[in-house]
Amino acid sequence: MKSKIRTFLIVLLVIFAASYLVPTPHYTVSELYDGKDQKMLNSLSNFRKIPTQSLNFEGNTWRYLVTGKGKESILFLHGMAGNYDFWWQQINAFKDDYRIVSVTYPPISNLAEMGEAIIVLLDKNNIQEVNVVGSSLGGYFAQYLLATYPNRIKKAVFGNTFPPNDLLEKQNSKLVVIAKVVPEWLMMYFLRQGLYKNVIPAAQNDPLAKAVLVENTYGRMSKAQFVARYNCVIDKFQPNTDKQKQAKIMIFEADNDPLVPAELRIKLKQLYPQAHVHTFHEKGHFPYLNATVEYNQALKQFLSDSLKIITNPTSRNNLIVGQKPLLEISN
Repeated sequence: MKSKIRTFLIVLLVIFAASYLVPTPHYTVSELYDGKDQKMLNSLSNFRKIPTQSLNFEGNTWRYLVTGKGKESILFLHGMAGNYDFWWQQINAFKDDYRIVSVTYPPISNLAEMGEAIIVLLDKNNIQEVNVVGSSLGGYFAQYLLATYPNRIKKAVFGNTFPPNDLLEKQNSKLVVIAKVVPEWLMMYFLRQGLYKNVIPAAQNDPLAKAVLVENTYGRMSKAQFVARYNCVIDKFQPNTDKQKQAKIMIFEADNDPLVPAELRIKLKQLYPQAHVHTFHEKGHFPYLNATVEYNQALKQFLSDSLKIITNPTSRNNLIVGQKPLLEISN
């Protein structure tokens, strides 16, 4: 009996080890796209032809794009499942007026090293002050940059993100243990299921957002990158309250964000009481992908200081004239 059990365990171990040899399947965005707007798909394809650059820092290679022209610069920071080109619709919209940098994170597991690399990258490109626009992990990272390098940040946009907290680590601790153990193709499979079940429906099943998000799970992002990015999500930092009160900040949020709990959205606004808040209605976690016109309009108004605000001292809410949703200022 013992020999049978031992044999069975050996067979299981061999199967498990062999599963690590199974490659992650690869599909392109054009193969995954089931929408009708070929112009949008072509715009992404043409955007990806723009040459990228690389920065080697502390043994990691940062891939990034520098494009555009203008006296001011914008740094775009993506989320856990993102890539530098997730921002192509914003980059195309702003490149005639701003110099733009967009990065892809290598597998770095802490905000401090991430921040040091960004400063080196900005210095390399002679950018002393930058407007930073981040979403999800990128929005959290943008908060870290503002707290740590306030003199390098002109304005900051924290999109679909959260303040330093313990909640996300508590919610995901068991899942992350599993993700670290299973082979990459299996982890990406489960990640796709989460996208299909929660994230894509919240984005109104937008076909382009779906194709771009799913494509990244088919070989454009590694398991090492994803796990490292999660470690950055739960990496804590101390906000610089004196400096951040002087900063010009915009918070982008969605009222149906499946990945950022409502209590964290509230705490984020409490942490930055001077921030303008633009709430997307039923647009999910990636409004810069599936609500591009509204996103770009609000971003343009913020960066150009052209927000038209009506202040109500009773409700302490601010409203963009002629536009929905609300711009709140919370205390």
